[in-house]
Amino acid sequence: MAQVTRRDPAPSKWAYRWERMWMTPRFRRNLRRLTVVLPLLVALLYLSQNDGARAHLQSTWDEARVALEERPEFLLKLVGIEGADEALREDIRAALPLDFPVSSFDVDLPTLRENVEAIDAVKRAKLTILRDNTLQVDVVRRIPVVVWRHGDTLDLRDLSGHRVAEINARSNAPDLPLIVGLGAEANIPEALDLVAHAASLGEGFLGLVRVGARRWDVILRSGQAILLPEDNPALALERVLFLDAAQSLLARDVAVVDMRLPDRPTVRLGEDALRALRLSAFRE
Repeated sequence: MAQVTRRDPAPSKWAYRWERMWMTPRFRRNLRRLTVVLPLLVALLYLSQNDGARAHLQSTWDEARVALEERPEFLLKLVGIEGADEALREDIRAALPLDFPVSSFDVDLPTLRENVEAIDAVKRAKLTILRDNTLQVDVVRRIPVVVWRHGDTLDLRDLSGHRVAEINARSNAPDLPLIVGLGAEANIPEALDLVAHAASLGEGFLGLVRVGARRWDVILRSGQAILLPEDNPALALERVLFLDAAQSLLARDVAVVDMRLPDRPTVRLGEDALRALRLSAFRE
């Protein structure tokens, strides 16, 4: 009877070491990474030495990318604009250099938003790609509060002094107060405060002139001027209006009311009043 040799159940030295390493989580994790990285390294090595294969791979990738980007669900077909009138909509469309239909992958939203916000009348803009293949543009408009005349130009300006639009004639914005002079656009809140104080003048109020980029003159339709000080101009104007209400100061032949020195107000008479005053001196 032949003798059967029994296999030793104890693992070999290398098998024992392998089992010990396999029980280590770090080893298993590194081995999984190696199974991913190694084929990539082999592929990169092959492509680096084979120009034809590299060109074919690049061509295949480009075709797949173009096919994906030009799928109907990624094509923008139109633009929707909210928060703007028709004139501003035309300006916004002109600021969007898009030839519809266009792939959403080719649309640079941050750059397009900058283009829209570069329009004078736009304060803020938000651009969104909607699910119905529409590029939605939501804008917050700048609200003009004054007309600023500088030189031969008439600008609409918002509260911050930012340009909103240029107009051809004063009659295009008759409801907005007129301010004139260098630096006037940088002091619009103060100008509006003076306009509010001058509301009692009604239609007699014409506008404000910024003098020396530091103070204001109030100009009336009659041609009269109220010269205000650099500090607390509203208080000085209130004093003039109080005198006008009490003594009809502005109804008289007065050319200038000078309040630049609030403690020493000065009145400059008109030509007729000045002539009458001189004649009265001789009559006496």
